[in-house]
Amino acid sequence: MTANHYGFDTIAIHAGQDPDPRTGAVVPPIYQTSTFAQDAVGSPRLGYEYSRSSNPTRDAFQENIAALEGGRRGLAFASGLAAEDTFLRTVCRPGDHVLIPGDAYGGTFRLFAKVAENWGLDWTAVQLDDLDAVRAAFRPGHTKLIWAETPTNPLLSIADIAALAGIAHEYDALLMVDNTFASPYLQQPIALGADAVVHSTTKYLGGHSDVIGGALVTATDDLGDELAFYQNAMGAVPGPFDVWLTLRGIKTLGVRMERHCDNAERIATFLRDHKSVAEVYYPGLDSHPGHEIAAKQMRRFGGMVSFRAAGGEQQAVEVCNRAKLWVLAESLGGVESLIEHPGRMTHLSAAGSALEVPADLVRLSVGIENVDDLLADLEQALG
Repeated sequence: MTANHYGFDTIAIHAGQDPDPRTGAVVPPIYQTSTFAQDAVGSPRLGYEYSRSSNPTRDAFQENIAALEGGRRGLAFASGLAAEDTFLRTVCRPGDHVLIPGDAYGGTFRLFAKVAENWGLDWTAVQLDDLDAVRAAFRPGHTKLIWAETPTNPLLSIADIAALAGIAHEYDALLMVDNTFASPYLQQPIALGADAVVHSTTKYLGGHSDVIGGALVTATDDLGDELAFYQNAMGAVPGPFDVWLTLRGIKTLGVRMERHCDNAERIATFLRDHKSVAEVYYPGLDSHPGHEIAAKQMRRFGGMVSFRAAGGEQQAVEVCNRAKLWVLAESLGGVESLIEHPGRMTHLSAAGSALEVPADLVRLSVGIENVDDLLADLEQALG
């Protein structure tokens, strides 16, 4: 089942999820087992022998996410960072060099700065929306990978995926795109030239703030096979119930993303015109420097909005603390709206580095509640 034959919502509901051949169950069973009986020594039934290596519920999810992203191979992990770590150790070696966004997610920055660097991986942070800066940062023969986020977390910068793919391939490097903020409903980087996509499936794919997970999707079978070896060898795989919950969330991804986008557009416009807000980051606004590129490569502009408080850091913190309907919490992409202070919460690990986020920044994950209720709560929180 591919996008060439069916629409996105049809794929989300059916890919990898044929009715169970034995019982006719229309929802994939949860194969909550660690091991599988073999028909004879060296003859596992249907290829299943141990759930770290493969599990039918996980296979259903992996087929589904590959179809949604238009890729060749999908792989599931226990978290988004587990997927990231596995990818880096598969395609890079000590001494290699990687380009990462100048405003990368704090957890990604920590992975590079505190884990991969100790392993011998070199990296450079660069503003990926500046293609001249990207070229200047390349070290021919040593730079093996461009690691992109678009939109970025939390400043919502936009990178031109097709242009980055062209530069990466010119230097015989790979392009990886973190597609968590957009989701495959809004953006499909592989169709634009990316070699692989990573997701924190905890976010929009799961969509209900009740499961942790990650995924990789590759453009080629060869890269998928390499990653599958490391997935098994490193073992950071999700349990069958986790991937079952994620599959359940994916079925409504399309309709949820439409509501997320509807609400976020209203909220971004409200914030843009509010006297207590100094600046709004949302690629759907004409004033956003990446608006035209986002319009070219995204279906819509997503459910994430960030803004800087006109009263500085203290006001930003007070807005977060005064919110009532907006839940003060980390993470994003769930049906409920969340508010947070990145500098003291999700991006604390980047404090003191070149990737430190503005102290007056507030990040919103816009949920699917009644937007008038969300606006009223923001109004009172902004004071």
